[in-house]
Amino acid sequence: GLLTPEGSPARSAAAMAGFVRELERRGGPALRLEQRAAGGVGCVVWDAALVLAKFLETGACPLARRHVLELGAGTGAVGIMAATLGADVTVTDLEELQELLLLNIENNKHLVTGSVRAKVLKWGEDVTEFQPPPDYILMADCIYYEESLEPLLKTLKDLTGPDTCVLCCYEQRTMGKNPEIERKYFELLQMDFELEKIPLDKHDEEYRSEDIHIVNIHRKQMNFPS
Repeated sequence: GLLTPEGSPARSAAAMAGFVRELERRGGPALRLEQRAAGGVGCVVWDAALVLAKFLETGACPLARRHVLELGAGTGAVGIMAATLGADVTVTDLEELQELLLLNIENNKHLVTGSVRAKVLKWGEDVTEFQPPPDYILMADCIYYEESLEPLLKTLKDLTGPDTCVLCCYEQRTMGKNPEIERKYFELLQMDFELEKIPLDKHDEEYRSEDIHIVNIHRKQMNFPS
């Protein structure tokens, strides 16, 4: 992709050993993001995560003292960035990524002005412990696998309140089944949510790309008893 001068990153843990990604910040020292925990699963900082993290820095969405939840957090880049902007953040992913998330939280905690913690959240399962609904839900590159669409949509419905703003950033992929999966996801999403694309000129001037989109998603109000 456009934003990875290293070439296209493979999810190979061996190749990632000790590979640290620096993410510059407007307001101070860069975030340092490990892409592999000592014994754990490797996970790279995908381009969509960089674009979303840098979009948060533009200040388009007020984050100070807001309750923020990141789904499919991976390295935690987006959620940790939100925490440096004053948000109270819970970064979530599967059990096997908790070690990496905790490592990155620890390495960047001196930059955090809000708060950040990591928790296991498996899409489609009970989300009671994440209630009340957050002010923001952040998602970067969460739509790849057809079998995860339904659980992801269930989780989004279970987590969102009438005022929750979901920011979904994804890289449009033209290979194989990707376009079909993307189309199906947005089709299903539109049953319960209103979608609004954030124009490219509102993205960070450097961290932007024609094929990376940010969509602002809200629950349709008719889904809530008035």
